[in-house]
Amino acid sequence: MNTSSRWLMISVGLGMLLNPLNSSMVAVAIPRLQNAFQLDFTVVAWIIFSFYIASAISNPIMGKASDLFGRKKIFLAGLVVAFISSLLAPISPNFGWLIVFRIVQSIGTSMMLSVGMAIIRIHITEKQATALSVLTIFQSGAAAIGPFIGGLLIHWWGWPAIFFVNIPFIVVSFLLSWRIIPKDDAPTANGRGISFRKWLDLIDASGILLFTVGLVALLVGLLSAKSSGHFSFINVIIGLIGLVALGIFVRRELQTKSPFIPLHTFAKYPALTWVNIQFMVVNVLFYALFFGIPSYLQMVRHVSEFHTGILMLSLGLCSLIASPLAGRWIDKSGPRPALLVSAILMTLGSVWIVTLNQTSPVISVCLALAAFGISNGLNSVGMQAALFKSSPKEIIGVASGLFSTSRNLGAILSSLLISIVMGDVFSFSGFRMLGVILSVIALSLVFMNWRRRESGQLEAS
Repeated sequence: MNTSSRWLMISVGLGMLLNPLNSSMVAVAIPRLQNAFQLDFTVVAWIIFSFYIASAISNPIMGKASDLFGRKKIFLAGLVVAFISSLLAPISPNFGWLIVFRIVQSIGTSMMLSVGMAIIRIHITEKQATALSVLTIFQSGAAAIGPFIGGLLIHWWGWPAIFFVNIPFIVVSFLLSWRIIPKDDAPTANGRGISFRKWLDLIDASGILLFTVGLVALLVGLLSAKSSGHFSFINVIIGLIGLVALGIFVRRELQTKSPFIPLHTFAKYPALTWVNIQFMVVNVLFYALFFGIPSYLQMVRHVSEFHTGILMLSLGLCSLIASPLAGRWIDKSGPRPALLVSAILMTLGSVWIVTLNQTSPVISVCLALAAFGISNGLNSVGMQAALFKSSPKEIIGVASGLFSTSRNLGAILSSLLISIVMGDVFSFSGFRMLGVILSVIALSLVFMNWRRRESGQLEAS
């Protein structure tokens, strides 16, 4: 690989790491934000919801936009949007404005995440697998060390620092990308011939609106009911609006020619459906622990952000170590054994949470973090391999988009689970109940993988 290719990977990688970095740093910021804005835990959880909902919507939109207007343009625009949001978020006058800037940040970082891989695939023609693996390290490494970096920044400079830290990455990535990323070919970069109405049809604006209204209304209805302790008339109405909107969304997506989420693909390829369902469940487990343990350490055990970040580093390091080893194992044995072992490790980690008590050494959470870290390393490779096995080559682009959506939905569901279990205050009893629920989900995942192992369904796909 020549020098120009290496610099191209660095310029793109520095932009792509911003999305996973910002989604993970906030894990240790929740208690500080709750105190800073004097809000209930259920309300503060929207700092997580907003980011993943915006990511789930932005990723496919920006992928389509890059085909029309040029990948370099979308990538550079994403850096500008991320820069603006990183400057404005720390000076938010209230929590509502912070959520707005957090959504803007998610959109900006998603623009880079959507087109970064495509830029590398187009402009690096030799050793593509190596190049893509390097970008994966940028992303997984950023997600892994995000809580550690966030803990350090918040401990010394407060929660605004987790936004300001983006600026050096953005500036360096922009300067390098402006100079190094080749210009887009004219046919790809030219979107002038498309009218605004046609563009709305192409991105399925109606489907996006229905999906957003349905998901947000359902979340608001559920969380408001949990916060107030009962289902009031308004809670029921909001929840029903969400369900109706999602029902209309499903019907519309099955009929439209250019769907936001191509649900007909699931009906046509059952094996692909199974992979996405499993990936969503895996992410419910992983993110529930990823966001739950920092809050437990800080709110229940009164551990500082600095030490919480250090403890969370055990999850990231185990994940980074396990990923390359998982790749070699899966190359030899296929994804089934790795995914089964991953499910078992998640079960053990969840059960360990249930055994903790209020006098357990805080360092004992590292056993659960290590189990989930190793399982995440196995899943990051194993689920991707399962996706390739279950997806025909002609729809791999669509399948990858659905795969990303499944991850975001899993993260959203995990945040919803934590909020419903905890309510207004994060407590030890709630944390233990969360462990019980995660244990049941993880055991069902073991059962699913074992059945698939016996039937050979995954390999047959």
